[in-house]
Amino acid sequence: MKIEAIAVDIDGTITDNKRKICISAIESLRAAEKAGIPTIIVTGNVVNYAYATEVLIGCSGGLVAENGGMIFKEGYNNNAVEILVNREYIEKADAHLKEKLGKDYSKHASHDNNYRATEVVFYKTIQREIIEDALKDYEFIDELEIYDSGFALHVTDKRVNKGSSLKRLCEKNGINMDNVMAIGDSENDEDFLKEVGVKVAVGNADDTLKEISTYVCEKNFGDGVAEAIEKFALRG
Repeated sequence: MKIEAIAVDIDGTITDNKRKICISAIESLRAAEKAGIPTIIVTGNVVNYAYATEVLIGCSGGLVAENGGMIFKEGYNNNAVEILVNREYIEKADAHLKEKLGKDYSKHASHDNNYRATEVVFYKTIQREIIEDALKDYEFIDELEIYDSGFALHVTDKRVNKGSSLKRLCEKNGINMDNVMAIGDSENDEDFLKEVGVKVAVGNADDTLKEISTYVCEKNFGDGVAEAIEKFALRG
């Protein structure tokens, strides 16, 4: 199979467990770009963080941010960020959580929530079960999904995810999903790995992600990304 594009998560995939970007990942993504294979950032992070990562590495395939809430690519959509879901359910969930959690809300809510257009995020200083319990009587609970990225807890709109939005980005830009390789490490990466032809879990990935993967890397973090890109995209 000829790999047409490579989609990678950020935290825990091209970074280490301290969120420091791995030089090996940068070098391998740039090698793919040099070989004519566009690389795509797929993340739960805010869009400006994702865009900075994309530009600094040199990725040309665009990005998916906020776990699928928005996509962006230079030259696509008149160079504007495309927001794929409105904030209706999330705004109401956010207000509900503020009321239910009280002081714990401001204590644990992510500082970048002011920049998020489609989800609400909490640091992992609060247990997932506490957020789930607070949302039990939320009227639109069936419209929400809670993801653990390994670094934060994301309350998202169920109508979009990393997979559906990566598919939209690729299809709009003429890339066959069967010929995309996706690389991730945590449960919120499962949605976009399921959509592609080559599914890769880095060595430090969650067991659930490893179970659905085409290939599990021997190496962790960015070294695993480099391993997968060399094996599937650059050889031959």
